[in-house]
Amino acid sequence: MDGFLEISLEIGFMCVVFSVVLAFVRLIKGPSLQDRVVALDFMTVAIVAFCGLAAIRYGTSAFLDVALVLALVGFLATVALARFAERNTERSRERTSDD
Repeated sequence: MDGFLEISLEIGFMCVVFSVVLAFVRLIKGPSLQDRVVALDFMTVAIVAFCGLAAIRYGTSAFLDVALVLALVGFLATVALARFAERNTERSRERTSDD
C-alpha cells in the first residue's frame, strides 16, 4: 500500500476513534435525552466511517455491507428515539396544562 494512503488511513482511524470516545462521553453525561440521542446518532455515523476506512485498509467489500446495515439500523433507531422524545414532551405538556 502507498505510504501516503497508509498514513491517511491511520490518521482517519485515530480521528474516528477519538470522535467515538467524545460522543460516548456526551452519551453518558447527557444532560438531556436529546443530547443522548444526538450522541448515539453521531456514534453510529462514526462507526460507519470506521467500517469504510476498514474496507479501504483491508481491501474487502464486506465492511461496506456492514456499514450499510449499520447506517440503516442507526437511522431507524434515531427516528424511534426522536418519536419517543416527542411523545414524552407532549405528555409532559399535557400534564402541565391539566394542573
